[in-house]
Amino acid sequence: MWDLEAFSLSGWSLHRLSGTAHLLLYYNDIILDPNTANSYLCFSDGQRAVTTRADPQPYADHPDRFTSWAQVLCKAGMAGRCYWEIEWTGNGGVSVGVCYKNMSRAGGGSECKLGHNSKSWTLDCSPTACSFQHNKESMTISAQCASRIGVYLDFRGGTLSFFNVSDAMVLLHKEKITFTQPLYPGFWVGLGSTLKLCSI
Repeated sequence: MWDLEAFSLSGWSLHRLSGTAHLLLYYNDIILDPNTANSYLCFSDGQRAVTTRADPQPYADHPDRFTSWAQVLCKAGMAGRCYWEIEWTGNGGVSVGVCYKNMSRAGGGSECKLGHNSKSWTLDCSPTACSFQHNKESMTISAQCASRIGVYLDFRGGTLSFFNVSDAMVLLHKEKITFTQPLYPGFWVGLGSTLKLCSI
């Protein structure tokens, strides 16, 4: 039995609960991994938010760190059913997606950019456009991205879904994929933009 009053207090409307409440069963409180963060990403809000700055941060060298793209991954890999949400602001846009752990980190080529290789999938969001990216192929999405995005992964079922999250949840894109390795939530953050992990 869902506690509708509790959801109402946390910003969940009855409209949003209708037909999508099952996603909350798979909610995962993901955690960013500072060892993967590009040096131009600055953490805030207890390391739950990242902003791309013009000046680099003094991070120590680490083999998992993205050296060129302003990207960061989460600490834990996922191989079941998982749901998470992010909020973003700024004019630089963000990319929200998943990747395999063995995706390349060093360099500025497509093999290191989320959504631009065979080991990653992303929803690219900007104030004016929205698209799904995988392996250098782009699919334009007619709807604009909301400031809050939900991601649902069904690893064994082979689906990855992205939602606009507001008073109601609207499916932006659903991709059918045969995954072969655990997936790590990952994010690219444009200059001047901020991305924050949401708690539900």
